[in-house]
Amino acid sequence: MSTEPETAAAEEAEAAAAQETGAGAPEATDADSSDGPDAGADTSSDAAADATADTADTDTAESKELSETEAEIAAQRELLERIAERKAAKQGPVDAGTKLSGKAADLLAAVRAVESGEQPAASAFREPEPAPRKAAPEPARRPQPVAAAPSGPGDDAVAAVRAVLADGGAPADLAARTAAALGEGADAQLRSDPWQLLRVSGVRTEQADGFARALLGAECGPDDERRGRAITAWLLEQAAVAGHTALDAAALTAALGQRAVPDPDAAVQDAIAEGDILVFQDAIETPGVPAPAQDEGEDEGEEAAQPVRVLVGLEQYALAEESLADGLARVINSLPKEEGSGPQSADWESAAGEASGSTAELIRAAAGHGLVLHTGGEAARAEPAALVAAAAGLGLRAWAATHSSAGRRRLAGLAGSDEAGTATVAGLLSGAEGPGRDRDGALALDLLVVLDAPQLDVESAAMLVESLPDGARLVLSGDPGVLWSAGPGRVFADLLAARCCPQVVSRVPDPGPIGELVSGIGIGELNQVEAPGKEVVIVPVRDAGEAVHRTVQLVADSVPRAIGVPTEDTQVITPGHGGAAGTRALNTALKERLNPGPGRFGGFDPGDRVAHVPAPGRTTLGRVLRADAEGLHLECDGAPVVVPKEQVEQTVRHAWALTAHQAVGLSWPAAVVVLPGDATAALSRPWVYTAFSRGERHLSVVQGAEQALPRAVAEIPPKARTTRLQTLLRPQVPATS
Repeated sequence: MSTEPETAAAEEAEAAAAQETGAGAPEATDADSSDGPDAGADTSSDAAADATADTADTDTAESKELSETEAEIAAQRELLERIAERKAAKQGPVDAGTKLSGKAADLLAAVRAVESGEQPAASAFREPEPAPRKAAPEPARRPQPVAAAPSGPGDDAVAAVRAVLADGGAPADLAARTAAALGEGADAQLRSDPWQLLRVSGVRTEQADGFARALLGAECGPDDERRGRAITAWLLEQAAVAGHTALDAAALTAALGQRAVPDPDAAVQDAIAEGDILVFQDAIETPGVPAPAQDEGEDEGEEAAQPVRVLVGLEQYALAEESLADGLARVINSLPKEEGSGPQSADWESAAGEASGSTAELIRAAAGHGLVLHTGGEAARAEPAALVAAAAGLGLRAWAATHSSAGRRRLAGLAGSDEAGTATVAGLLSGAEGPGRDRDGALALDLLVVLDAPQLDVESAAMLVESLPDGARLVLSGDPGVLWSAGPGRVFADLLAARCCPQVVSRVPDPGPIGELVSGIGIGELNQVEAPGKEVVIVPVRDAGEAVHRTVQLVADSVPRAIGVPTEDTQVITPGHGGAAGTRALNTALKERLNPGPGRFGGFDPGDRVAHVPAPGRTTLGRVLRADAEGLHLECDGAPVVVPKEQVEQTVRHAWALTAHQAVGLSWPAAVVVLPGDATAALSRPWVYTAFSRGERHLSVVQGAEQALPRAVAEIPPKARTTRLQTLLRPQVPATS
């Protein structure tokens, strides 16, 4: 690696958690701030705060991007309704790993008894002998999604909410978001339960407390049942922003205690009784250790003691995770085994014989299995592309899906064809792209390959799997070293750990000095690499001001002149949005140098490079075309997008500099990674791996983190996420060797 000595230590990443102390009326909060503790949520919390409350206000029928988003939301609602109907129809007792029956109070009493040692877990949570679970129930098919018309709250509803907010001392600009979040009768809901304000993205608990005191006066107190229920649900929402689909019951009650809820157990019980949250017990199984044997003296109906964990979660994510497990079991078990129902074994073997190495392994695995996992770096993308081509050559309806239009173009380039047979995940789910649907509402395909699979959260994964017809093959391909999804869950990592299907590991390394550097990071080693062509350059810096100065110099001058990569093909990546060397500070400096202007429309000018977040977890990059009475006109992934004026601040930001979470799944000819000295808490091995692997030809590292960088690579793994997918799959799909 070459080194440039002229540079400096940098700035603050955005604080990962806001302290829940003090009181006061809520103020309009920046959607960038998040109360979730995970540094990994810096982008996902952004997306959630930026987009959730605004979707209902969208008025862009002519915008292809937004109509796709609305269709996705409608499809999600249909999915949840269908799952709920299917669960309500199930008969028999509840299996381990599913929602408990019985009164919430009884459960919580049992939890306390187990934790205190008064009762063994088996007797506290004893259930009737479970009925056999169906291996793969046939899901009700969803009709092809149709873009929903925008249906924001009316002017009268917003005005009524604004009046309530004024009485509570809350800012009036929360009115539209509050009316959208609470729905019909939002003003009455707020008056009867002021803590419902916590359902609005960006509102914190001390702000809701101040609002409640202003409305309720002497009636308001920390022991109010409404407060306990609302904070319980809010904590689970924050956990979802940080990637969890559920929380350990003890962790939830501890968090409630930290937020001055006098009786956390009672608050959880009330939330369960009101249906705000669900509670589960999951058996804790150690791989390779058999379940405890029943003692001879025990009655035949008694269960041997087995450790359990009690989890609580929001229905939205719990049902999506259960639906995903059921759908994956169906995919694994429904692949036709008899000859004559498609390409024969000899046909597949012939196709595999024309390939080599891990590509041939992938083709053989897909031939005989409904679900296959494929892992590898950037260079390994050629292998799933070869599988799609081979399957199409055998007469199968083969499709590949990526998470961005740029990824779709890269895949088409690997296949040496146009974009036929490829789609984005969002386009596939909305119906705007892909093969269309059959009479049952399933996707009309025989093989689906999803690239960048670590970006799948439980909801999008559940919708994809539910959309597959019986007998279809699913291949999930991705790099397990990158950052996980912006939304809740860790689908790809859970499936790898569950070992429920074949796993093909690519043997194709990423080329060049950047590939060598990133490969070492993946195993916890930050190695020096030879870079004779200045493929990797380290730029030490002393402070944040120098970090910003050197970054602008690299993008505007050094990289184009020395490497030959133009400014528009160079991407800056930094840990967070805030701080003196975060995305805001860097974008301000880069705009001043690269596209100066007055920023008349929300700080934007024609030609500005921007990121548009139309929905949680979806970031599309583009440029500003113009602004008029309709709103801000963008070009994102080659499609025109119009963002209404009132949504610009929440959904659009400058994008010369991004966070690694926004950049995951994308790549550029050159990347400049800025590591501020006071943002070291955000660094981890997956973060460094993701950021350093975004540059195809060149990587510059503006290094102010000093020894925190090698320490993060060697010692800091991904932040844990609490999920239930492995537990839900275990009784349905046996583990493979």
